[in-house]
Amino acid sequence: MFAEFLQRLTRPNPTPMQDADARLALTALLVRVARSDGSYDAQESQRIDRIAASRYGLSPAGATDLRKQAEELETEAPDTVRFTRAIKDAVVYDHRISVIEALWEVVLADGVREAEEDSLLRLVSNLLGVSDVDSAMARQRVETRE
Repeated sequence: MFAEFLQRLTRPNPTPMQDADARLALTALLVRVARSDGSYDAQESQRIDRIAASRYGLSPAGATDLRKQAEELETEAPDTVRFTRAIKDAVVYDHRISVIEALWEVVLADGVREAEEDSLLRLVSNLLGVSDVDSAMARQRVETRE
């Protein structure tokens, strides 16, 4: 279903993504991190819905629809390294930092920081070109809101 989208995303020198495509790719990355510990529960999917609704100005139904599409995309997406690098090439730095913040929201949604989630988030931050300092500051912002 997403073959053309993934092909555009992973080709050399992709063009910057349109807003709708960026939303879908970034939400799929949220799903990938949420699934990384082998437990993708209602709390995490609801958190993704809230993030999508607030970041993209979507209704609750629109956010749920986006998440469901992102869940499908995530299962079809290539390995995390290629998928994340493709997003890096198509999304500006400031948006990537906000994605790291959203990823921390998902990781911290269940109140437990699993080693798998931490590891994947460090990898994703690096692949997105987000510095360790910016990632740590994003985590701190999320923790103070929680």
